[in-house]
Amino acid sequence: MPIKVQSELPAKEILENENIFVMDENRAAHQDIRPLKVLILNNMPVKQDTELQLLRALSNTPLQVDVTFMNTKTHVSLNTPANHLNKFYVTFDDIKDQKFDGLIITGAPVEDITFEEVDYWDEVCKIMDWAETNVTSTLHICWGAQAGFYKYYGINKSLLPQKLFGIYKHKVNNRKIPLVRGFDDEFLAPHSRHTETPSDELHACEDLTIVAESEDAGVFLAMAENGKKIFVTGHPEYDRYTLRNEYVRDKNKGLDIQVPYNYFPDDDPEKKPLLSWRSHSNNLYSNWLNYYVYQLTPYDLG
Repeated sequence: MPIKVQSELPAKEILENENIFVMDENRAAHQDIRPLKVLILNNMPVKQDTELQLLRALSNTPLQVDVTFMNTKTHVSLNTPANHLNKFYVTFDDIKDQKFDGLIITGAPVEDITFEEVDYWDEVCKIMDWAETNVTSTLHICWGAQAGFYKYYGINKSLLPQKLFGIYKHKVNNRKIPLVRGFDDEFLAPHSRHTETPSDELHACEDLTIVAESEDAGVFLAMAENGKKIFVTGHPEYDRYTLRNEYVRDKNKGLDIQVPYNYFPDDDPEKKPLLSWRSHSNNLYSNWLNYYVYQLTPYDLG
């Protein structure tokens, strides 16, 4: 799929080197086609890494996608240069009068505090309220999923005894749901979190359909309102070295961090990690774009 991004976005060159078709504004302006408008609320600390991961994940259908990155105005990012945010990001005030085909709300490194303690919680809630009438389908990832479970259904997260960290096996509950069309019965996906939304409470929520889950990692995919809201509790967009980088970072900080589960060959951090989840990740994002955005969104967003 041609991904439309700003011409000078650093991720553009990396994606082109991976043979991913990336289109800048100039070429897109000369095509007689309405691209899907996808807004990404990027709450991750190193925003450039997440930009690359999500653009790569969205690049596997014939659809043209016009991506807009957004950050919260009520939080100052310490890990992304201000000039990058000023050049490539918008705030909610910039787009609140617009409509989008899709919205992605990413994870965030704030799991060990309550939602209300997050300095941008009120702003995220305002964005989720706005999405009810201005977005066809919203994809909530990791903390974004936990935030959605809490705001929409009052299901709170709980602290895990130790970090859920690694590559875990999951099972598809209902293969007829288009979100998992093309999935194998079992598939792998990364998780990296200190908290969970209890699986029994998610199963008990009549508004939610549990699509895939893991004996070790709990609910992985859930959806509501026929796909207007989709929740992913892990990080299928992660690239080969993301968990390795998190492991090295925490080790260097002197934290008590275990080797990521089922990730390094022989659990040896000196060995190259196996990339064992990419195909299902691509499938997940393609299915979301096709069945819950493209097939349902109006041609005229206005």
